[in-house]
Amino acid sequence: MPNPQAFTMSTHFEAVLTQPALWIACAIAYLLGSIPFGLVFAKWIKGIDIRQIGSGNIGASNAGRALGRRWAIAVFFCDFLKGCLPVLAIRFVPGIDPAHVPMMQLFVGTAAVLGHCYSIYLKFQGGKAVATGCGAIVAVDWTVFVAGGIVWLITRRVTRYNGLASILMSVTWPIAAWLRPDIGSLHRNAPEIVLGTALLALLILVRHRSNIGRMLAGTEPRAGEKVSAAPSASARTHG
Repeated sequence: MPNPQAFTMSTHFEAVLTQPALWIACAIAYLLGSIPFGLVFAKWIKGIDIRQIGSGNIGASNAGRALGRRWAIAVFFCDFLKGCLPVLAIRFVPGIDPAHVPMMQLFVGTAAVLGHCYSIYLKFQGGKAVATGCGAIVAVDWTVFVAGGIVWLITRRVTRYNGLASILMSVTWPIAAWLRPDIGSLHRNAPEIVLGTALLALLILVRHRSNIGRMLAGTEPRAGEKVSAAPSASARTHG
């Protein structure tokens, strides 16, 4: 017997792909997501290339090592908005069928995250998808974000590994999307949300493979540690 939910998702998918507004929004989201705020702030404040510090990553964790906690928060917030604002904006685009909004948000959020990870301004290198992914998740379903955030806080508190906390947080998102109850206009098991969070979790896992290697080797810096050594070429490429 055909699955009505799968049929509905397939219908929405086909309809969404034919809308010019989707591709315009994805292009804007990608270009916005590509802005490397960690690199920009480090150049502006200290005149340094953050890719030559600590893990070599351009995100908030490495910004904290190079610039301090206050600027790490600023970088996280800016990267967060790169994912949140484009996804929220889809709701206010005139002429879009409300039934197509969740699917369009999936595409636009993906474009923003890919921009952060594979920035056109950095020869298609970039960050690890965490902050920008968090922004996209909040814009779609804040309850899923909160569930992952709790896991992040506990993991970081116990291990002081930001990378491990981010990995476990991302794995929690699709599980939370699948299990959460209906809330307002958000329906349990919404396939767009489950699919989007699962793909994001996979991307975050891939982008953190260098962190996983360092954790296994016992060389991964913990939260609060000052690291000044330049990263290897591998870390710069994958971080």
